Amino acid sequence: MAIGTMLSAFRKLSNTSRITPFRSLSTLVLAEHDGGLIKNSSLSAVEAAKSLGGDNSISLLLAGSGHSLKEAAEHAASSHPSISQVLIADSDKFTYPLAEPWAKLVHLVQQSGGYSHIIAASGSFGKNILPRAAALLDISPITDVTKISGSNLFIRPIYAGNALSTVRYTGSSPCMLSIRATSFPVASETADLKSNAASIDHVDLSTLDEDESVAKSTYVKLSAQISERPDLGNARIVVTGGRGVKSAENFKMIDKLAEKIGAAVGATRAAVDAGFVPNDLQVGQTGKIVAPELYMAFGVSGAIQHIAGMRDSKVIVAVNKDADAPIFQVADYGLVGDLFDVIPELLEKLPEKK
Repeated sequence: MAIGTMLSAFRKLSNTSRITPFRSLSTLVLAEHDGGLIKNSSLSAVEAAKSLGGDNSISLLLAGSGHSLKEAAEHAASSHPSISQVLIADSDKFTYPLAEPWAKLVHLVQQSGGYSHIIAASGSFGKNILPRAAALLDISPITDVTKISGSNLFIRPIYAGNALSTVRYTGSSPCMLSIRATSFPVASETADLKSNAASIDHVDLSTLDEDESVAKSTYVKLSAQISERPDLGNARIVVTGGRGVKSAENFKMIDKLAEKIGAAVGATRAAVDAGFVPNDLQVGQTGKIVAPELYMAFGVSGAIQHIAGMRDSKVIVAVNKDADAPIFQVADYGLVGDLFDVIPELLEKLPEKK
């Protein structure tokens, strides 16, 4: 009798814990812009939103001030056919993407829009804003999503990418996600779309001005390298150097090779910690996640944290003088040799980029 009562209670508990997918879908995508253009990582977030379901109304949220925001809004409206609305928050408070004002903005827009999902790319922008916004909305975000299997079913890597976890969201609305942009590529024809532009609407910021919490942090400065090379996160080819390069002076060989083939330059954490290159070039679990068409690794041992950031590359080429280096386990092509012999030979024989 007691066992039967327990089983009955368990069945009731199981039934109440089952969460059905969202009945109606509407997604808010938090977007970055630079120089009047939407960043590709934000368009990847739109692609992810599209994966939630066919009948999904997607709104893109932009914030900033001045002419560049207007240009970005116009570009966003015609950048992807799935975008139905572009929301812009024009205020000096959003001149720089600080977490406090952005989180309050997300909270404000969610209160008025009642979205089922909120999505941002899993870069420094999204990682900075989503946790604070989630706290204001009293929800738990799902981070680093690499695949969407349904409106409340997601796949994300764990254990430095060595295992995949399937997560079913059972919390209250909205479901907040950060996605890996490399897992949701944007079709080339989509990025050049010029017809059927989405509507552009302004967000009412009158209540935001009354909130003192938005002034808790201030912008100090931005330290970044100015380079004509492709952006590391979006480059088709990445040339990476590791501890085996031995010095900052020797790392110039990596720079020369990258310049010759039109590639972005990356580095391992060991190379960054040793001072060979600045940390914005770090590829790995605690750096940037990349998935280029070609990834070339020189003097990279293949630590698990580094592999987690580049294992989705289409073709991986590794050069290391240690035949037992773990990098060869994930490489499509491997050469056991001294990088100080291999790179000069490549520089001599490779044609100049067109």
